[in-house]
Parts: sequence; structure tokens; C-alpha cells
Amino acid sequence: MVGPVTELSDITPEAYGVGARFTLSVYDSDYVSIILGALRSADADGLTIETDDISTWVTGSEQRVISYVRDVVAAAAASGAHLSVALMLSRGCPAGMTCELPSGVRALGADPVALEATGVRARAHWSLYPLLDGGSEGDHLTPILEAIEKAKSEGVYDGLDHGATRLDADLARVLETVANAWIGVGSVVQHVTTHVTISINSPGTPA
Repeated sequence: MVGPVTELSDITPEAYGVGARFTLSVYDSDYVSIILGALRSADADGLTIETDDISTWVTGSEQRVISYVRDVVAAAAASGAHLSVALMLSRGCPAGMTCELPSGVRALGADPVALEATGVRARAHWSLYPLLDGGSEGDHLTPILEAIEKAKSEGVYDGLDHGATRLDADLARVLETVANAWIGVGSVVQHVTTHVTISINSPGTPA
């Protein structure tokens, strides 16, 4: 439980609920060593990480959180095994946290993340959820549509499926698209989550 904060200087990414929860599934008989090895190999500096039998929670700055996820997934992908990742990003004081923003401050954004390419092709289904508690009048739809258009212009967008936008690109580009849309909407809506399911090394991946 994070206590109430009323000054902007008090609101660290951790206090604001910035973080990622992900589950890495590896479809290989050696899945235990692949998953544990990938988790151990990633740089955890500046992060708080909790791993249990279901998932891994990571909190810290947006750049560090997304970099960590990229490194874990890329390390697992290097095994050549087919894998999938269920990733949820959240920001803006979700349940279990108290974070009253100072008067006149509607939401806190952040700088966009930038990731080095991994050389790993990733296909994904992505959804973005602005949570407009209390009848907020935040303009959430415009940043969502802008994020989709940006994904198209950058060659990451691969179409629409039921309930999700399909992405197909280097793992780093996919994660940038997901994270920067989440950050962008988060600048006008306080509580925002986004969910992406990523598939790598699938035998059914189209050419």
C-alpha cells in the first residue's frame, strides 16, 4: 500500500502505480531453464521485481520497466522455442493504492520510451483501456486513434482483429508502440491499462 501524496515531487513512478505484470509461456520441454534464465539475464537495476508461480510484477520508470520486459522476452526468444507473453501495463493509482493528485492536475504522463532493436520478430494482439473513473472528461479516444495511426506509419500495424489491434514487427518496435500509446493516453486520463499478447517463434507465423 502506497500512502497518499499531494505534491508532484512526491509522486514517483512506483507511487503512481507505473508497472508491468507479465507471464512468459514457453512451449518447449526445457521451459523451466529458458524462463528462469531469461529472468536472471535481464538488467534489474532501478526496478522492484516480484515473481511468483503465476506472473512477474515490475515497477519503476516507464523506460526501465519496458527495457526489462524487452530483455527478458528477447533472451527467451533466443532459445528458438515458440513462446507467448501476456503483458499488462498499468499506471495511475490502481486498486490498493492511494494517490490524490494536486488540485488542477488531471493525470501524469511521461517521456516516450525508446528501445534498441532485438532482431526478434514479434506478432501481437493489443488493446488499450483508459479507465475513466468518476465521470472524467479526459480526451482518451484521440490518443488511441493517434497511436494506431502511428503504428501504421511506422510499419508496425498489421490489421484489426476482434477486440484487438494486430501488430507485427521487431519485438522492440511492438513494445514501443504499446508503451508509448499507454503513456500518451496516460497524459490525459489518470488510470490507464493496456494489454498485449505477443507470439514469437510460432510454427504458424506467416511469412
